[in-house]
Amino acid sequence: MVSKIRTVAFVGMLPTEITVEAQISPGIASFCIVGLPDKAVAEAKERIRSAFFTLGLGIPAKRVIVNMAPADIPKTGSHYDLPIALAVLCSMGIAEQNMLDEAVVMGELGLDGSLGYVSGTICAAMFANEGGLSIVCPRKCANEAVWSGNKSIIVAESLGQLLNQLTGKAQMPFVEPKPVVLETVKYNGDFSEVRGQLVAKRAFEVAACGKHNVLMIGVPGCGKSMLASRLCTILPPLTPKEMLETTCIYSLAGMLPEEGIIQNPPYRAPHHSASLVAITGGGSNAKPGEISLAHNGVLFLDELPEFQRQTIEALRQPLEDKKITISRAKEHVTYPANIQLVAAMNPCRCGYLGIQNKECSKAPICAKDYLNKISGPVLDRFDITICMNNINNSELLSPPRQSETSEVIRKRVIEVREKQINRALSHGVSSNQLNGQIGNKYLETIANMTREAKELIKDVMSRTYLSARGFHKTIKVARTIADMRNSDNIDIVDLSEALQYRTDINM
Repeated sequence: MVSKIRTVAFVGMLPTEITVEAQISPGIASFCIVGLPDKAVAEAKERIRSAFFTLGLGIPAKRVIVNMAPADIPKTGSHYDLPIALAVLCSMGIAEQNMLDEAVVMGELGLDGSLGYVSGTICAAMFANEGGLSIVCPRKCANEAVWSGNKSIIVAESLGQLLNQLTGKAQMPFVEPKPVVLETVKYNGDFSEVRGQLVAKRAFEVAACGKHNVLMIGVPGCGKSMLASRLCTILPPLTPKEMLETTCIYSLAGMLPEEGIIQNPPYRAPHHSASLVAITGGGSNAKPGEISLAHNGVLFLDELPEFQRQTIEALRQPLEDKKITISRAKEHVTYPANIQLVAAMNPCRCGYLGIQNKECSKAPICAKDYLNKISGPVLDRFDITICMNNINNSELLSPPRQSETSEVIRKRVIEVREKQINRALSHGVSSNQLNGQIGNKYLETIANMTREAKELIKDVMSRTYLSARGFHKTIKVARTIADMRNSDNIDIVDLSEALQYRTDINM
């Protein structure tokens, strides 16, 4: 008798149905797993053997063969433990297979038969929901599975508990989907805590409204990291679709919080020693990297020139395509990477260029060499570049002045974004494209510049070098600034501010 249990394999974020087949036949006693299993899957037989022993069961002294079809798809991860164990139990006649014919099964077995957390549960539950199937998973994955919308979720604490349910000795505990209750977000910081830097705070509000990439250049301690960490506090909360996308990525990476859902734009700030694989994703199992973990949120790269050059250059394509493809000999895995990139750097290697009583001794060569570590094409992909000066002593010593909170700024950002979304819908364009993401064809339709603004951009292009990408990014920022003052036309004031955010290093 051949028993069959459904489970899934993950190729990037796409679950693929896998059929676990088990057959017990006469022959030399053995337990063989075939179908391109990795080390974790191959070791499942030892966990299963121990779990069976805990239940008072034993693997038959016969030839036990487990096949995972299709056999040409690599099988990685520990979530195959439970489907393999159930397939063997069905072949032994202990469990009824018809109870699992309409279910997707996943779970990791402990030596005592307990079921442990496995990554990717929400993706598998969504896949099962689309096919009208139920999902069988460990109880530790219940909080994650309920967000998938699947109304047939079966959970268990252990293999023994699940077996009792399948044999009718206990009732199957279906998890009732709870009403979606999104709690009010509490951030660790607030924009009102930032002293001075009025130009930079204005630039960050512009960036938040249009989802523009930002580069900050300033001396150590002027507030670059502080501003970057507070950008998420003025961003709108994620839409339901964005929540599920982001949650799936974190689930596959095994980084999902206890509540089982990502409600707010993620903020990722990897150290500059991070490798190429850590940033872009990859490895033996092609896991998502920092650029995908920051999907629908902010990726902050502090000390940008200190990152490996190939790591920085690898960001060029994802910034344009909003996705990243990890190529392997036998497969290509694609993860979403719709991020808002924020980077910070010192003006020179020592960091004190232009600071009185602490002037860089190798200026201006030190600054030029340090900036040259970032290629022109990478610099060209920043919509906004701001140079930040150190905060003067009087600002630090004086009592803090009343400043706008993140909540106040966030309300303005939401209004401006809604204006962009409604305009995109009226033009038949995808509503998830803000000004910083729109294509050049659509930009030409909405970039209504006044005569004075056109004359200004012509004059700038005649006197300085501005690439085609730089030109379009300037117009996109100007469009956002015009939206912030609720204007349908880009005036000379809007364009002048946008040009101010593109310093000489970008021209």
